[in-house]
Amino acid sequence: MKEVKGNIWNYYNKGCWIVITTNGTVKNNGEAVMGRGVALQAKNRFPELPKILGDLLKKYGNQVYYITTIHIFTFPVKHNWYEKADLDLIEKSCRELGRSNCPGIEPYYMVRPGCGNGGLDWKNVKPILEKYLDDRFTIVEIGDR
Repeated sequence: MKEVKGNIWNYYNKGCWIVITTNGTVKNNGEAVMGRGVALQAKNRFPELPKILGDLLKKYGNQVYYITTIHIFTFPVKHNWYEKADLDLIEKSCRELGRSNCPGIEPYYMVRPGCGNGGLDWKNVKPILEKYLDDRFTIVEIGDR
């Protein structure tokens, strides 16, 4: 796992796949709740994403998905949108993402999961990621490069 400072969307704009943090809540209209952070940014860029993710959550549950039409992986950090991020769920998501074998779409760029709106401290999350994510994964911390 690597770490850089920057804007995750700059990597997306270069054609790279990104990983967005999500939760498992689906609204009555069938859309996933994507109200803050990088999830909200993704929702604003891709208005179809909340419905796509909502359908997947209803059918298969709160897990890692890769949305091929828009080159995004989802990475659950919360069960419900209003909760603090869950370290056990982050570990589960790491295992799922780390096992991803999608030739031709590496490397992957992601934010520090659970450390923004999820309320977790990076020093507690980083060791979990290091256990499962190899050098195909780059963590993008908000800031200048």
